Amino acid sequence: IAYEAVHAIDSWDDLRRRLQPEDRRCFAFFHPSLPDEPLIFVEVALTKGVPSSIQGVLAEERDIVPVDEVDTAVFYSISNCQSGLAGVSFGNSLIKQVVQDLSRELSQLKTFVTLSPLPTFCKWAKEQEIELPETDAALKELAAYYLLEGKRKNDMPFDPVARFHLYNGALVHDVHVGADTSENGKKQSAGVMVNYLYDLQKISQNHEVFANKKEIVASKRVQALAKAGVVQTASQPKSDVA
Repeated sequence: IAYEAVHAIDSWDDLRRRLQPEDRRCFAFFHPSLPDEPLIFVEVALTKGVPSSIQGVLAEERDIVPVDEVDTAVFYSISNCQSGLAGVSFGNSLIKQVVQDLSRELSQLKTFVTLSPLPTFCKWAKEQEIELPETDAALKELAAYYLLEGKRKNDMPFDPVARFHLYNGALVHDVHVGADTSENGKKQSAGVMVNYLYDLQKISQNHEVFANKKEIVASKRVQALAKAGVVQTASQPKSDVA
């Protein structure tokens, strides 16, 4: 509960809802010198189809999906636990290990995705002097543009979560508005969330393209949304961001 960094756990009952049902998993790395302290953990929802909101994933009264009916593994929260190891990246290894473990346990799983925030989306828009659209469609297009075209001076994505998953070999799969209605979700991401897809056949290829060429791999759907988002930003002044 203390280390959860993405979606706050409100109580022991809330914790049980995330860990106990048959369609939920939690994986962590530990070290022998800290046997009772995780280094990093990831919470996983097993679902039918790709979810479009965190409210649906964490709903108190949600229907539990029988494990033999699931086809998708959703990484919806990854938390680093030890501040002294902040510069050490365990997330890449953890996700790959989890994918391998779940594939062995549940052979029917075909899709491995995240449901991730855009923690610097609102910050980027403010620095670019762009007003966030009031309509869902326009907001979705701007968010897609931000993910594919919002860059730092080193030409890497502005968004830290995007940098993490893209470097791991994921691709930008889809964008959802109204997906995180929490106070923090609205403040940082304007309620928008994104699915990063881990295509097991293309992880290495995607990683090489991003690491060596700084090219972002995205679905055709997201590419089309980003092109529409260009119209919104074309007349807006843009500033260089470190």
